[in-house]
Amino acid sequence: MRLDPIDKYVLLPINRFISNSSTSGILLFASAVIALVLANSPLKEEYHHFWEHTFTIGFSDFSVSKSLHHWINDGLMSVFFFVVGLELKREIMGGALSKPKDAIAPIFAALGGMVVPALLYWIWNPAGEASNGWGIPMATDIAFALGILYLLGDKVPIALKVFLTALAIVDDLGAVLVIAFFYTSDISTLSLLIGGGFLAVLLLANLLGVRNTLFYGIVGIGGLWLAFLLSGIHATIAGVIAALTIPANVKIGDKRFVVKMNDLTNAFERAAPNNVTLVTTDQLHILDRIRRYSKAAMTPLQRLEHSMHPLVSFVVMPIFALANAGITFSGNFYSNLGSSVSLGVLFGLAFGKFIGVVGFTKILVKLKLATLPEGVRWRQLYGTALLAGIGFTMSLFITDLAFVDKTYILQAKIGIFITSLLCGLGGYLILRKS
Repeated sequence: MRLDPIDKYVLLPINRFISNSSTSGILLFASAVIALVLANSPLKEEYHHFWEHTFTIGFSDFSVSKSLHHWINDGLMSVFFFVVGLELKREIMGGALSKPKDAIAPIFAALGGMVVPALLYWIWNPAGEASNGWGIPMATDIAFALGILYLLGDKVPIALKVFLTALAIVDDLGAVLVIAFFYTSDISTLSLLIGGGFLAVLLLANLLGVRNTLFYGIVGIGGLWLAFLLSGIHATIAGVIAALTIPANVKIGDKRFVVKMNDLTNAFERAAPNNVTLVTTDQLHILDRIRRYSKAAMTPLQRLEHSMHPLVSFVVMPIFALANAGITFSGNFYSNLGSSVSLGVLFGLAFGKFIGVVGFTKILVKLKLATLPEGVRWRQLYGTALLAGIGFTMSLFITDLAFVDKTYILQAKIGIFITSLLCGLGGYLILRKS
């Protein structure tokens, strides 16, 4: 196939950049660094003020007004949680969580990596508003953790990458449940009932065989998400729930698809060419049928997940980092780092994650309820457990839900940054030498 200059020098390099497994983590890190630089530069006032601009959606009495920062955390992050929901459903149906034998180790490792960090944080902060932050060290940033793991290439077995992916997805599910049950405001029963009505529509559409992703987008965003936004339950939960209603079945089986493709490609080959760059009418009809059969051979769930990953990795998460990672360091940096909130986050993420992931896994293996993934050594699991201590995106997200006091928010973010950096570096070095 002949490549045009635009394909060769622009599109292909961009596609290679996007498809690189470590790229999203690098971009997320770069966005966080930019936010930090701006927040500690002469432009810091303009940086913080920018995210407080108010935007209104709707009209007259039917409108929602929020700051840009809130629209990012409630709106854009709902897209992130939607993709998390798609990943979760796929993994349960046919991935690392589909077989109990293979799923038990990462599930319990994730549980240990949530319970122990929360407990360690609570030990440092047993009472008052500071105690609300117990959910902060429970989270693992899948983009950063997997990005570092993929930087190591063949030095780590594929089974370890699958283990960390499954662990992080279960961890994300745990974070979603924590947000739903513990970090919500006063609940509006009417809005919740309306949201339940839209959810019923989505479920019914799935049962009736509706496969149009635009329909699910309109009902999911215009109905379910908006109802949750007004209900008091965090709107990002609607993203996960909507994702679970997306159909995960094909319209045409693989064997029939192969037969149809053979027939159509043979028909295309037999079609008389017109000796110009345009295809003939017959060829156009054949290509259109190939497109329709190809679409029918894919599940809407996987189509959406595949198409939305670049949006989440290269738009949603970097914007979230730009809006949330910009903390202004003052002369009180060391006192903030030594605060109970910062230390609770640090001990929770660094030690709690490691103890929880490794400890729960060792108990399962000792009781012969599970085995280590094939080809994975304990030293490699130690490095992976440290990577699980990178809490960046989810931890920052929960911080803004947990605290009202800006001092606590600052202290938590300092703990998140320091610990995520140490865990990422420590995990990388251990895995590189394993």
